[in-house]
Amino acid sequence: MKISILTINNLNPTIEAQISQLYKQLGGEKKQVPLKEVLAEDNAIILAYCEHNDQIIGIASMCTYHVISGKKGWIEDVVVDTQYRGQGIGRKLMEKLLEKGKKKKLTEILLFTEAHRIPAINLYADLGFKLKESRIYTLKMP
Repeated sequence: MKISILTINNLNPTIEAQISQLYKQLGGEKKQVPLKEVLAEDNAIILAYCEHNDQIIGIASMCTYHVISGKKGWIEDVVVDTQYRGQGIGRKLMEKLLEKGKKKKLTEILLFTEAHRIPAINLYADLGFKLKESRIYTLKMP
């Protein structure tokens, strides 16, 4: 198994299809944005992936941004193929993103997870994430 960072330069139809299939495992009504848009030069995103036997079996992404309160990262779309869960892949993907965040000198990394994702919550806590007492609001744009 190999953990790497996906860039627009190594994007191809096979990788796009594999990530699309993996993304569906997040469930719900989430619609995937084309990877060419995600990996565009003007989009500050780090997309880590785990490859095993020429198959992408896990992904995690972190956007980075600067605001008045500091340099921040926001982790989303962490998913490991159901056949490979429980093998530490999610941890390795997260560690890769945290390593990149440290290199970028981020002051804070945030993430959101749903309450039923107990293994993910336990992983995040084990990595040092703390539950932030705040409210997240969303406004879906037309």
